[in-house]
Amino acid sequence: MNAKTMHKISYGLYIVTSKQEEKINGQIANTVMQITSEPKTIALGINKKNLTHEYISESKVFAVSILSKEAEMKLIGNFGFKCGRDIDKCKGIDYKIGLTGSPLILEGTVGYIEAEVIDIFDCGTHTLFIGKVIDAEILNDKEPMTYAYYHEIKGGKSPKNAPTYLKEEEPSKELDETQKIGKYECTVCGYVYDPKKGDPDSDIKPGTSFDELPDDWTCPICGAKKDAFKKIE
Repeated sequence: MNAKTMHKISYGLYIVTSKQEEKINGQIANTVMQITSEPKTIALGINKKNLTHEYISESKVFAVSILSKEAEMKLIGNFGFKCGRDIDKCKGIDYKIGLTGSPLILEGTVGYIEAEVIDIFDCGTHTLFIGKVIDAEILNDKEPMTYAYYHEIKGGKSPKNAPTYLKEEEPSKELDETQKIGKYECTVCGYVYDPKKGDPDSDIKPGTSFDELPDDWTCPICGAKKDAFKKIE
């Protein structure tokens, strides 16, 4: 079976948030979908190990902020590759508290949806939450980011707790050497710096080698420093 076939299923990319009493948290998710129109319901899958899962399970509310194509990788990295048990993910982020008490992310997003949980399904490693929509708003007319765009254009990776995560295979020894020269991988989150693409979010132009990057350059996803990168053999 070719597990990569699952990547051909179309997804969006979202920041799912919730609350636990006075505390708030959020994470990146791609398994969000509308189920019915009357009443309006949506479903999302969340890994049971994630703090956001704990918050949704207890509060029975959640919000979905829809990422735009212009969202910075650091925003995605903050919610996708860092743990809310260690940091306040919303610190320094433009957000407001919605009707459910969940934070609504206002930067790098095109709109948001709030919902109250009306049903829960155990899916092994993940839980499928069904929510009745109680509020929704469009913030701007920018184009939403798709999961394919995140991977192919932004060069992003899937966190290990994501339902679409696949362990990366070792590069083939038969690859043309010109395909590998200059690429460096972040040992923290798996982001690959490709000189052909550069890092547009940090104003790094295509054609800039890894050695030419400024000393204070950091991984656009997780913020790791240059010394956390290894050259891809």
